Amino acid sequence: MLAGKRILLGVTGGIAAYKAAFLLREFQKYGAEVRVTMTPSATRFVGTETFAALSRHEVAVDVFNEDGVSESWTKHIYWGEWADIFVIAPCTANTLAKIVHGQSDSMLTSTVLAARCPILICPTMDGEMYESPAVSGNLEQARKMGFYILEPATGYLASGLDAKGRLPEPEKILQTASEIIKKHKIQGPLTGKRVVVSAGSTREFIDPIRFLSNPSSGKMGIAMAEAAHLLGGDVILLKGPVTTPVPDRILVENYISASDLFELVKKHADADIIIMAAAVADFRPVTKHQHKVKKDNGMPSIELTRNPDILEWLGSRKRDGQLLIGFAMETENLVDNARAKLTKKNADWICANSVSEAASGFDSDTNTIHLITNYSETVFSGIKQDVAKEILAHIFDLNQKE
Repeated sequence: MLAGKRILLGVTGGIAAYKAAFLLREFQKYGAEVRVTMTPSATRFVGTETFAALSRHEVAVDVFNEDGVSESWTKHIYWGEWADIFVIAPCTANTLAKIVHGQSDSMLTSTVLAARCPILICPTMDGEMYESPAVSGNLEQARKMGFYILEPATGYLASGLDAKGRLPEPEKILQTASEIIKKHKIQGPLTGKRVVVSAGSTREFIDPIRFLSNPSSGKMGIAMAEAAHLLGGDVILLKGPVTTPVPDRILVENYISASDLFELVKKHADADIIIMAAAVADFRPVTKHQHKVKKDNGMPSIELTRNPDILEWLGSRKRDGQLLIGFAMETENLVDNARAKLTKKNADWICANSVSEAASGFDSDTNTIHLITNYSETVFSGIKQDVAKEILAHIFDLNQKE
């Protein structure tokens, strides 16, 4: 459950703060992306540079930084929406009290208030602090408020006492975080399904400066990826060189050329559902020049060769139970050409649209899609995000009835 997940790790000012570095590495070993927020007192035990180097992200400590970066004070909002789970390990008695009473005097406590994901608190403290009435009451209140609490382990403490208060081993924290993520995972018709979506254009370079491409913005493909995620799918988006923003919760792998995309598709060809929305170039230059071709020395023509037909390759290898959805952009004979493509590529569905139709096609925020299968044609029009949701809802409602 941790592969591809986004973990926000909160570190507070206890001696166990050094163990959070090992915990971060364990999350990464299982394929999770980790960002770290610390309380100011935690930095007295472990420096921010350690966590920044391990996570490859800036560490958030104060709400207002002295570096003058204007957007830094809103990081708690973005990170609170970004994470799949917020793990606070270790969590001191002081920070626990602040969380329960809604204080927001650091980036960590501010992010707790802004978080839209489950929060796992790992209370860790020395002596008899854990058994004190104040801490016991705060833990009880935290549970009532919906926080998950992982009780500390019993053992040798920094003070020399043998008592309850140690940070649990990383394996126990990872197991608990996985169970929480699974519990909070979006449930829908695609729950448990691996979904691969391609989006955007390809670039076929003539030289380092010039390339053959098309105006695809990737908006429709990204909308399909987002819709599949909202239906519960485990989505990987294969994204071309476009600037259209991608929702934070979608895992992205980037490509440039059709050959790059083909390699990524082969890597993920065993997915349960493959949606090929990318606008893939049919041809590429035979020769790619290493340096810019000067006008005076350039040839008036470019020799081209065919790119691999990725959708046809997928259709020829489609296994039982696998669903293949292709896209077709046409300028004429939209439905007839789409039906021909459906048969030739051995796809289950073709989403066809025309650049000739108003408010449709490249770079538009709206689209009109003719959803074609062997036995039906259904038309969807509207904002691309809405169209994507309607297409997948239609497909999987029909599949469930069959």
